[in-house]
Amino acid sequence: MKQAIFPGSFDPITLGHFDIVQRSALLFDKIFVAMGVNSSKPRFFPLEKSFEMIEATFRNFPNVEVISYNELTVDLCRKMNVKYIVRGIRNVSDFEYERSLADMNKSMYPELETVFLDSRMKYLPISSTIVRDLIRNGADISPFVPKEILALI
Repeated sequence: MKQAIFPGSFDPITLGHFDIVQRSALLFDKIFVAMGVNSSKPRFFPLEKSFEMIEATFRNFPNVEVISYNELTVDLCRKMNVKYIVRGIRNVSDFEYERSLADMNKSMYPELETVFLDSRMKYLPISSTIVRDLIRNGADISPFVPKEILALI
């Protein structure tokens, strides 16, 4: 069974994230949407709320499972015996950063491969950072996030 991890903070999950998971679910038997916990990065939404939003988004996806973790992603992959990480790429800066992480992860876990999926054009400007700013300023976020989370925000 080919399994992959799609790691991120998902604070909050966006349509860009959703698209990457949806496309990955066609490529892999199982996708773990892995919400990373980074104690040095303050969250906008509490962990429990973010987890609830991600679960609501993928409720009807039988091969998607939502998990949380607080270790290095490479260590999570090794512990779960997962050999693939999926990453979305919006621009050249994303690619350079993600390529460095992929190379580091590969050096620590040689069996691990990172699969890069390019973001669809319509999702390029969407980021969790921008969505958080819209929320702070009372703007409509419905064009940028999965409809399943609107009632949870």
